[in-house]
Amino acid sequence: MIARAVVTSAALAFALTACTSQVGGQAAPSSQATGSTAPSTGSATADPDNPFSGVSSCSILDQALAGQGYPKAEPLVANPKQGCRTTKSASGNTPGVDVGLSLNPGRGYKENVGNPTQASEGNVNGRPAVMEREPENSPGQCDVWLEVKPNSRAFVLLASGSDTARACQLVEDVAAKVEPLLPKN
Repeated sequence: MIARAVVTSAALAFALTACTSQVGGQAAPSSQATGSTAPSTGSATADPDNPFSGVSSCSILDQALAGQGYPKAEPLVANPKQGCRTTKSASGNTPGVDVGLSLNPGRGYKENVGNPTQASEGNVNGRPAVMEREPENSPGQCDVWLEVKPNSRAFVLLASGSDTARACQLVEDVAAKVEPLLPKN
């Protein structure tokens, strides 16, 4: 399910600290999160138009989810150079959680939002972002599109059962941990 949504969105990551405007939907503000310093992301020969040169989506996702019981992230079958995912199995009454991260050079963070009526613009740790509830009208899913310059984005998608509010809170938490690991704007 998440692989399809991540691949679809890639072909077409969080705490939203201040929703400033809408993208066809209602703003959904939440609490502020803190982050750490971003790692070095490339070498002197890195492509200046690709801020993700030398950056691994799997490494970023693994760092963001460290200590939370997720297995090591694996590249997406359909887009292994840009995307990764990991799944925490259901436990008792707690549904499983599927998290994906896609790094998209040359794609703006506001491009191809799948369900604009459920999207709101804001920021994650000060980085411009769009949060989308129920992408592709799928309950239990929520995603965050983060701006990475030049004209690129990081896309965090989370699916968990059918509780959209829970999925959105979880994706906000993941995005807040992913954001400081991304190349700086």
